Amino acid sequence: MELGVYTLTKTELGKKKLPLQFSELIRPDLIARAVYAIWSHRRQPYGTDPYAGLKHSAKISRRRHDYKGSYGHGISRSPRKILSHRGTRFNWVGAEAPYTVGGRRTHPPKAEKIWDEKINKKERKKAIRSALAASLVPQLAEQRGHKVPSNYPFLVEKKFEDIDKTQDVLEALSAFGFGDDLARADVAKIRAGRGKLRGRRYKKRKTLLLVVSKDCKLLRTSSNIPGIDVVEVNKLNAELLAPGAQLGRLTLFTESAIDRIEKEKLFM
Repeated sequence: MELGVYTLTKTELGKKKLPLQFSELIRPDLIARAVYAIWSHRRQPYGTDPYAGLKHSAKISRRRHDYKGSYGHGISRSPRKILSHRGTRFNWVGAEAPYTVGGRRTHPPKAEKIWDEKINKKERKKAIRSALAASLVPQLAEQRGHKVPSNYPFLVEKKFEDIDKTQDVLEALSAFGFGDDLARADVAKIRAGRGKLRGRRYKKRKTLLLVVSKDCKLLRTSSNIPGIDVVEVNKLNAELLAPGAQLGRLTLFTESAIDRIEKEKLFM
């Protein structure tokens, strides 16, 4: 497959053949596995205090003639703690057992549980190749909700990586036809539910993914644009190419990024 290479003023320089990584069969199931594995690595372990509901004495003797014992009182053998007593007459209340007030939980969450999901190296690389192939299909991008330019997909020249002003980045992307999609991602939506009180009041939309060949100025100048992600080509993963495990994110590669994929045989 060949794509056109454009300058910053949307002048076509020529055609460039894509490497084999972009000809992979699209596998939504494999991409979802890779994305879920990435999510699982960010999950924070949680659990209860191992001694929750057990921080008092609820031991009662069941033997005959024992002081403080419950033998002969006609009560069940539930664990109990002493509230008060007068002589040998005690007032107990059930404790510790899961069916008592203030007792322990039966099977509480445990902090030592391992949440990480494993994925084979070959499967992970195949998922990235599959997501790369899906990023070139305009119909999949439209299904994700993107506003797709008429000449998508295409590549951009290497000079794009050296832009040192955010305003210049926005002007270049608007010239390429991504202005409508940037405007779509700029609209903030207030989250429904209790999450509004927990530091995630607004839901953010994803727009363009910019793939560069190395650490460059574009990584800084584009970081302030809502919805845009910029990544070095060797750090691509399934979540960046398919956020939420949904295929077809709008992706713009620089010409030098494609050269690096082919030269270093990335994700093979």
